[in-house]
Amino acid sequence: MKPLTAARTIGVLLVLLVLVIAAAAIGLAAGPSGISIAEIVSVLGGRGESDAAIDIVLRVRMPRVLLGALVGASLAVAGVLFQALLRNPLADPYVLGVSGGAALGGIAVMSLGSAIGLGYAAVPPAAFAGAIATTALLYAISGVQGRVSTTGLLLTGVVFNAFASAAIVFLASIAGMTEGTSIFLWLIGSLSAGRLEVAGPVALFLAIGLATAMPLARGLNLSALGEESAQQLGVDIDRQRRIVLVAASLMVGAAVSVAGLIGFVGLIIPHLLRLLIGPDHRLLIPAAALGGAAFLIVCDAIARTLLDGRELPVGAITALAGGPLFLWLLRRYHNRSFSS
Repeated sequence: MKPLTAARTIGVLLVLLVLVIAAAAIGLAAGPSGISIAEIVSVLGGRGESDAAIDIVLRVRMPRVLLGALVGASLAVAGVLFQALLRNPLADPYVLGVSGGAALGGIAVMSLGSAIGLGYAAVPPAAFAGAIATTALLYAISGVQGRVSTTGLLLTGVVFNAFASAAIVFLASIAGMTEGTSIFLWLIGSLSAGRLEVAGPVALFLAIGLATAMPLARGLNLSALGEESAQQLGVDIDRQRRIVLVAASLMVGAAVSVAGLIGFVGLIIPHLLRLLIGPDHRLLIPAAALGGAAFLIVCDAIARTLLDGRELPVGAITALAGGPLFLWLLRRYHNRSFSS
């Protein structure tokens, strides 16, 4: 592990911040209505001359870019935390079933909400409640006498994911045509509902997650040495595991509640950054937030422009880009392991 200096930290984060700004510019410019970067700068500076450009930039694309940045950052940081929790660099936010619980809550409202008088506005709260309920279930089943077992978490997550998948298929099968389309978009992941009011809760829980995770960064580094070694160095493993589980689950629940199941962000970005800047969580956690934000903004811009007027779910783009990239990273990771 390279020594982490203030200069290196600032340099890496500045480079990633520039990437986020460039991605935001692409996200604001991309779309069927061609708007130049110069027009975007004028609108953002309050000097926009075209009412159409002002509406498109500020009311349509800006909320979507902001939501993409927040969701991407949340999923990437949650990926770092889940990988540290399970001490496995190939884990992702979905492995423990938290996202499956969120999806089950949201889809239950989509399928059955009209029968009990609930509209689409109830979907995000229901999805977030599903994530919280899943986290409580994980802790209740895998925790024994206040101690949380990593193996118990993983096995419980696998079983719950299977249950959630079966329940989602059942609910989708009894939904009508309109609800079925919404469920399809939810399962693949979409930012088409990007509005400032839904971005607020995601930003709040991202901030809580970062504020919670950063003080644990040193303990997460030591945990990579093994539980016994970390405990001998003063790390309270059980307390750290509980905090990481809750913080990551809150971020995943908030992200899934507004964007659905967007895959690969929490897997690809942490793994890529770990190869580029090293495994030190003091730098990896904030870097993942910036990298995840830039990645999802660009993927959403591609989803909006690839078919020339027709929009793809952003989750399809992350899967198409993330699958081959992950295989390449995995091969490189194994080559490094065998050569060292």
